[in-house]
Amino acid sequence: MRFLITGGNGFIGRRLIQRLLERQHYVSILTRKVVSREDRNVGQYFWAMRGPAPAEPFDDVDVVIHLAGEPVFQRWTDEAKKKIRESRVLGTRHLVEGIGSLERRPSMLICGSAIGIYGDRGDEVLTEESTPAQDFLAQICTDWEREADRAHGLGLSVVKIRTGVVLGQDGGALKAMLPVFKLGLGGPVGDGKQWMSWIHRDDLVNMMIHAAECGVNGVLNGVSPNPIRNEDFSKALAHRLHRPAWMRVPESLLKMVQGEMSQVLLSSQRVIPQTIDNTGFRFEYPELEAALRSLKL
Repeated sequence: MRFLITGGNGFIGRRLIQRLLERQHYVSILTRKVVSREDRNVGQYFWAMRGPAPAEPFDDVDVVIHLAGEPVFQRWTDEAKKKIRESRVLGTRHLVEGIGSLERRPSMLICGSAIGIYGDRGDEVLTEESTPAQDFLAQICTDWEREADRAHGLGLSVVKIRTGVVLGQDGGALKAMLPVFKLGLGGPVGDGKQWMSWIHRDDLVNMMIHAAECGVNGVLNGVSPNPIRNEDFSKALAHRLHRPAWMRVPESLLKMVQGEMSQVLLSSQRVIPQTIDNTGFRFEYPELEAALRSLKL
């Protein structure tokens, strides 16, 4: 199969490309920054995301995987919030517009989304059928997915993967957490009772490939089947690093430092990957301890 990926130079995209090449698929990327790559058989095409995607990169492409977007983990100034929204909502709209101009279109669009769509839900068990919330991130995710769904009208199957906290040693949440935990200063955020829905990067990548190869359609929760409370996650990470986990981060301090973005760290989201479980997919790392052990921390 031939894949075209946006965000291919990012934390998830790099591993996705590696796995696709291992499975003998053909891969090209649409990127805002063309960089030197070791895997020179991966084609690179420039796209600034400000207008419809160019037609040339789509030649003979079967599956488009859309991962590009402004990082959420930054202080949410008005300008940052605008970039976060536009990179996802307008970026997806322009991608679909580009697909709509093609004579031969891909058969599938796999679009990133986030479990932020569910908002802060306490101990409620959340599946793909759960209703969206109305806060800033939830509204972005809802609009983001709506833009992806426009590809249905162009004859494409559409998969929307609502991703949780992605674990990998060279990026994502762990990259920000590790320096603090390695100093022995890590610990729960707030009261630590909030649920964290996480996934090993390899499982997320495998989920995308499984969706493409097996013709899965609709919404998938990109999380492990075993969410964990924040305080237990902190203990597990500290144990893996042979460090204590006693330094609790007060909610008031987090809000003072991170502002509105702190809600991402304080929200409780107990998300279950119900749909993917019904397709025959098997997780390599369903348990947190094994997931952390697999990483070179």
